[in-house]
Parts: sequence; C-alpha cells; structure tokens
Amino acid sequence: MKIQKKQAIGENLLYVMVWAAIILVPVLNSQMMSEMHVNLENVLIAWRQIAPYLIIFIIHNAILAPRYMLRRKYGKYLVSNLALIISVFWLVQVYEDHLSDHLLKQNDPEAIDAYRKASFSNLEMYWSVVLGFFMTGANTGIKLIYQSMRDEQQMETLKRQNLQAEMDYLKYQINPHFFMNTLNNIHALIDIDTESAKNAVIELSKMMRYVLYESGREIISLNRDIQFLKNYIELMRIRYTDAVSISVESPGNLPEQLSIPPLLLIVFVENAFKHGVSYNHPSFIRLKIEYADGQVTSTLTNSRHTAQSSKHPAGIGLENVRKRLELIYGAKNYSLEISEEEKTYTVKLVIPTLNA
Repeated sequence: MKIQKKQAIGENLLYVMVWAAIILVPVLNSQMMSEMHVNLENVLIAWRQIAPYLIIFIIHNAILAPRYMLRRKYGKYLVSNLALIISVFWLVQVYEDHLSDHLLKQNDPEAIDAYRKASFSNLEMYWSVVLGFFMTGANTGIKLIYQSMRDEQQMETLKRQNLQAEMDYLKYQINPHFFMNTLNNIHALIDIDTESAKNAVIELSKMMRYVLYESGREIISLNRDIQFLKNYIELMRIRYTDAVSISVESPGNLPEQLSIPPLLLIVFVENAFKHGVSYNHPSFIRLKIEYADGQVTSTLTNSRHTAQSSKHPAGIGLENVRKRLELIYGAKNYSLEISEEEKTYTVKLVIPTLNA
C-alpha cells in the first residue's frame, strides 16, 4: 500500500510539474520579449487560452479516466471524453460569438483588440477539439503506465505472499510428522530405560525450542541447523543399540551469517532412520555436511536392506522438500541427487547459502 501511495503521489506530482511548466511558459516568454518587465497583459491572454484545456484535464483526470478507461469501459470512455471536449469548446465558441457580436457592434477600432484580450481561443473549434483529444490521450497514457506499474507491484506482492504461504505450509507439514516419530521413540523408552527417556525429553525440548522460535524464520544460521540435526541424532541414538553405526561430520567455526532455509536437512535424516535401520541386520547412517565457496553440501548415506522396496522411499516429507527447494532456489540453483546401490542409499544435496 505504501508503494501504491508513492506511485499515486509521483503521478500527481508529474501532472503538477507539467502544468506548472505550461503556466510559466507565457511568463518566461513575456520576460524574454521585454527586457525591463513582464508583460502581464500578454500573460493573462495566454492563461485565458490555456484555461479550457486545464478544465478538460481536471475533469478527465479525476473522473473520466478512473471511472471508465481504467475500468476498461472503453466505449463509454471515448463517448464521454469526446462529449467533454466538444462541450467545453462549444461553450467557449458560444462565449466567443457573443463577445464578438457585442464588441463589434460598438464600431470601435479598439474593439478588435479588446476581443483578442478577452478571447479564450484563437483557433478554429475543430483544432481545439483535436488538441484537447491529444491532451487527454497523453493523460490516459500516463495513467495506464502508472496503473501497469501498480498492477505489476500487486502481482509481485501477491506472488511473494503466495510463495511464503506455500513454503510455510510445506515447512510446517513436516513438524507434526517429525514430532510424532520423536514422541514414539520416547514412549518406547519409558518402560525400558527411564533415565534414557528423561534424556530424550531434554533433547526434545531443545528441538522444540528450535522449531518454535527459530524455524519460523525464512532463513536460519547453518550452525543452528546443524546443531538441531545433532540433537535429533542424539535422541535417535538412545533408541537404537550399538548395532546401528551413526556418524556425523560437520565443519567447525562456521561464520554465524551463513544461513539456509530451516527444516530442510532433517527430512533426509528422518528418512534414513526410518528406512535405513533394521533391528535384524547391522545398519549404518553417515551424515557429512561441508561448506565451500558459498555452497552447503549435505551427503547422507544409509544402509539398504533387501527386504525394503527397490525404490528409494520418498514419503510426504521428501516430496515437500523438493517443492520447497524449487520455490526457494528455482529449478537450476540447487542440486538433489538420490542414488541407490545394492546395500546403500545416498542422498546428496547442494544448496547455496542465503544472506542473513
């Protein structure tokens, strides 16, 4: 709304500047013609001849163009605009005829000069109408340009709002899924290992703090997102035995301003635990996060068991991540590769960091 108000002010300021220049031209011209003083008489004559065009402009700009042209009622606009121009100059013509009859009846040599001074126009009516139509056309052109700018701005605002709404929807659709899995883990621990369950609740509270207070932002510090992943992995370690090998590699001493969208990487880690861990076979999960040249590379490899589907499990979380990546980065500004081998799944994601 502020931008639209600024554009409206800019449009009106343009009109004021143009008409100020038109009104000042006779003054400047008179001053150039007379070295000593401004010829006020000639200035008033010029202003009188400008007056009909100014009246047409005010009515056209304030009423006809907004009511008909900008609402695409082109037929009504053309008829009303032509009627306005003809009406104004017809009234001017009636006045001119009445004035000339009155002055010329006096049979006074000064009558012609008096008529010239009192006249609103020294052009034929059809030329006045043509000039009036040209002026309103210019006014319409300027209005359409500013209207196009306002429409474009509204579309951009709407696109940003829709984009943000869609990203929020996709992002928060992950949260219930994530917490459901985590609470199931804690529930499984309560009867088996009470102390581990307590530790799990502490880890969960750290992650909830992140989700509630940090993930609502458009971007988050890479350091904090990595710490969130580590908290989640530590929580999952409690559930599984030593038969599951879990390793995490991440760079240290990263600048705090390095940022990425929140809750992107957690989905891949969740899928690795969900589909890559077996209670009957040795399993492993290896997460490696690297940063170089403004890009974050996350490589996640997990074990694959023959009982599983031959296709990599996507699930709602991974599909949402794909959509978020396309919305945030576009189709060509990120890389997501999923590869399968006989005993491993590998997910490699490369994304550029964002400005904090």
